[in-house]
Order: sequence, then structure tokens, then C-alpha cells
Amino acid sequence: MKTVSIVISAYNEDGNIAALYQALSKELEKVKNVCFEILFVDDGSKDKTFSEVSKLQKQDSRVKIVQLKRNFGHEIAMTAGMDYAKGDAVIFMDADLQHPPLYIPQMVQYWLDGSEIVLTKRVDNVATSRFYKLCAKSFYWLLNLLSDTKIPESMPDFRLIDRKYVNFLKGFNEQDRLFRGLLSWIMPNDKVKVIDFKAPNRFSGKTKYNFIKSMQLAINSITQFSVRPLHLATYLGLAGAGCSLALGFYVIIERFIRHNPTPGYATIVAAVGFIGAVQLITLGIIGEYIGKIHLEVKKRPLYLADFIEKKPDKKAK
Repeated sequence: MKTVSIVISAYNEDGNIAALYQALSKELEKVKNVCFEILFVDDGSKDKTFSEVSKLQKQDSRVKIVQLKRNFGHEIAMTAGMDYAKGDAVIFMDADLQHPPLYIPQMVQYWLDGSEIVLTKRVDNVATSRFYKLCAKSFYWLLNLLSDTKIPESMPDFRLIDRKYVNFLKGFNEQDRLFRGLLSWIMPNDKVKVIDFKAPNRFSGKTKYNFIKSMQLAINSITQFSVRPLHLATYLGLAGAGCSLALGFYVIIERFIRHNPTPGYATIVAAVGFIGAVQLITLGIIGEYIGKIHLEVKKRPLYLADFIEKKPDKKAK
């Protein structure tokens, strides 16, 4: 009998754990001839997330826990869950109930029918404003403009991956990773299914992605899969040089041809400010890549975690 591992990333989600488990258990009962393991990854939560999951483990032997020693971030939490998952396929989802368990039976059925990767597409999110949706569209437009690997819009980390691709993903050893980009890089387009869904409101708590974290995600996404920003830095440098050269010709024409010398204070300030901005932008782009090199060459372990599973009861003598 085939086994499916469900990896649930949780960071300060104690108010969602019980409701998620109830909804998940209800949907798993609908799937026949498949065994499940439910793997909660506690990403260094500071609330009672671990305690809530431990309660579930006492009543359900399918529940296992990967407890990270500190908050390593969402991508590393998924990596840890993938490392400990034993299933023939792995389903990734978040613990905030914005990835509805309702679609898991359909995902598993697609997999049993031969689809090696089953993705989901968020057609709407009732919890987000129009401004946020506009920012998200702008982010993906810029990301795909600058990245060599195209990453589809509105496809969250709610997905099923066959063991073949799980093992392949485990071979990647980047310290800084983005699963959406890695999947787009390896995706077999002929064996992929996509399920549309509408994300509901969070059951409890607040989102962990504020504006700063979203900006960091955007920068990491671009620099992980492309060197085009470095080309952009070169173009900015050339543009700055061109503007300076044009300004020089303008000054010469004004002074020696039109005999109209003018004070150059404003011109000098504008030119210096423009060139300085170009230099800072260029150095910032180069610094992002150097920083990634700095982190990668250390080859530190990705995470430190305890793996906790319910031991079988000893038979009474």
C-alpha cells in the first residue's frame, strides 16, 4: 500500500493546530487504499504550537513532529519536513488553514492516476486587499522579467510531489532556497496537474509575512535564479557614463559655440547625485550576490532539529 506524507509547516500557530487536524482527518478518511503520515514541522515557535501538536500525537500515531531548535524560516522548515518524510509522495501545506485540506483527496487521486507533481493555484484570497494583490502581481512581473526561471503567479507551497522528485530536490544543497523556483526549474510539464482554489481567511492568528519579509523574499527570488540584475548594474553604469558625456558636450557647446557660459552649480550637483545613485545601486546589486556567495561557501548545516514520533506500546507480559 502506498504512503503519502503530509508536511505541515507551523510557526506560532497554536490557535490553528486543533482545527487543522480535525479538517485534515475528515478529508483523509475519504481516501482509500493509501496510508498517511502527518508530519508537523515546528519552526521554532514561541507559543504553544509544540504542546498542541504533542497532544495530537498522543491520540494519533500518524502524527510525527520535527522540532527545529530555532526559527529557520519557511523554506528550511519545508526542507526539514521533506528530509524526514517517508512517503511515496509528499504534500506540503501551511498550518493556518489557508491551504484547505478539502483538496487533498483530489491531489492524491491525481497522483495515483499518474501525475508526478500536483500544484495548486490561488484564484482568490479573501484575506488580502486590492493593494496587496496589485503588489503581488507587480512582484511576479518583475521577478519573471529579471529571472531566467519563470515562476508562475499565485501558486503557493500547497502541492504534492512524487518521491522521485522529492529525492531529486533533496540533492540540492543551497543554503538559501526557494521551492517554487526549484520546482519550476525541474518541472515535467507533461505530468503536472493544477488545482484552482480560493484561500479562506486565517482561522487564527496573523500572517508572518510583513512588508520587510516580503521584500526580502522578492530579492532572494530574483538573485537565486538569475544574474540579470548584474547585467542591469552594467547598463546603469553605461547609462550614467552616457549622461555624463552628454552633459560634458552640452557644457562645451554652451561655452565655446553659443558663448553663453552659465553657473554650473546645479548641473554639477545633479550630475554627482545621479552618478552616485548609479554607483550605490550597482554596489548594492553586487553586494547581494557576494553575500549569497559568502553564505554558500560556509556549507553550514541547514537546520538543527529533533524528530519525535510515537513509539508503539509495549505488550503487557
